[in-house]
Amino acid sequence: MALEAGGRTFTFGDLDRRSNQVARFLQARGIHAGDRLGVYLENRVEFIELFLACAKAGIIIVPINILYRDREISHIVRDAEPKTIVASSAVPGAPNVLDVADLAAASELPDAPIDAALTSESPLAIVYTSGTTGTAKGALLSHGNFVANASSLVEAWRFTSADRLLLPLPLFHVHGLGNGVCCWLASGCRMRLLERFEHEKAPAEFMSFEPTVFFAVPTIYIRMLGWTDDVAKPIGATMRLFVSGSAPLPAHVHDAFHEKFGHAILERYGMSETMMNASNPYDAERRPGTVGFPLPGVDIRIVDEAGREVPDDEPGELHVRGANVFSGYWRREDATRAAFADGWFRTGDMGTRSADGYISLRGRATDLIISGGFNIYPREIEEVILEEPGVREAVVVGVADSVRGEVPVAYLATDDGYSEASLTERLRQSLASFKMPRAFVKVDRLPRTALGKVQKHLLPPWVQQ
Repeated sequence: MALEAGGRTFTFGDLDRRSNQVARFLQARGIHAGDRLGVYLENRVEFIELFLACAKAGIIIVPINILYRDREISHIVRDAEPKTIVASSAVPGAPNVLDVADLAAASELPDAPIDAALTSESPLAIVYTSGTTGTAKGALLSHGNFVANASSLVEAWRFTSADRLLLPLPLFHVHGLGNGVCCWLASGCRMRLLERFEHEKAPAEFMSFEPTVFFAVPTIYIRMLGWTDDVAKPIGATMRLFVSGSAPLPAHVHDAFHEKFGHAILERYGMSETMMNASNPYDAERRPGTVGFPLPGVDIRIVDEAGREVPDDEPGELHVRGANVFSGYWRREDATRAAFADGWFRTGDMGTRSADGYISLRGRATDLIISGGFNIYPREIEEVILEEPGVREAVVVGVADSVRGEVPVAYLATDDGYSEASLTERLRQSLASFKMPRAFVKVDRLPRTALGKVQKHLLPPWVQQ
């Protein structure tokens, strides 16, 4: 069997025939090559069937975050203009919704292959950016982008048909769809698709499936640290690779996980517009706090504001070039022009490269805090804060200041044992004085997207005393 989902099992042959039928079903409803199909579904086999059907028929799939509500969905509907949206429940603010149960009618149609004239440049998906600031833009990803990404990861992460991939990540995101599903398809391995990660049920999923590969985000790994050793050790014994992405992995989590599970988590770097760009090495040091080296077929340069490459250990903006990079934003020519420089995609991410080549991220260029003429990168402060006992989550933002222009303020979610005095002393010993947070604001938890990115615009405002 190739796939386990929803208590059912499927061979690749099953999925091939079924996706042919679904493609014909969509065509019969007037959805053809170049048209957009919205998919507003939780993780289930029908999501995969629709993805494959769209790929075969030349239809452009538009995955929609199932946590989105009226305002966010209405924007995507207006922007992408999907012919219909396939969903398992009501879709707020969306017309032309097709119940996923209606796909059962596709079983009456022929399962012969679809003949569509497609190339590597043919569009396959419009993936909307998380929209943590401003209006979400649709990244237009081609068949070639998906193939290049999967080929690169299969090579870099040593995927084979003997692997067993446990995937809890949402398929509406490129982490789940572009990495998880496409690595599974490209390698021919076995995959168990979870509807979502459930902390209490997950150990049983590991024990029964005995995966060799697991893709997750930092919040999942943090929760796994709460499992007892008699659970963690057997899980680690069957695994060969834990991968983390979509948000920074704190160095102390990397170390604690290694001690408990016997594995060094492999952290990598990607984004909606490019899928995967860089990865820590499979066979060499997986250095905490870094995202490693450019993946096969990907070029990365780090440049200053004038476009000049910066020396080792100097911060700059990461530019990316390769077959993984999207062609542009859907119906946003202005944004597309601004996103590229001399054929390189300007990621907007700040980072450094060490003398031995490891890339470290320093946050978004727009997150840069300029305080009294000094540049402050929030990620550097956050890493120190997260080393402090009792700090569960931390994010640093810039707040307007009448004297210094901006000052850093830290938002913290803490547990028992936290001491602000101890944290302050740690920061004073580790960082220059101008990087010291002006205040520490305690919250129950940081607001995050479904993939774990902090939504800074949803933090409570801090008013300077």
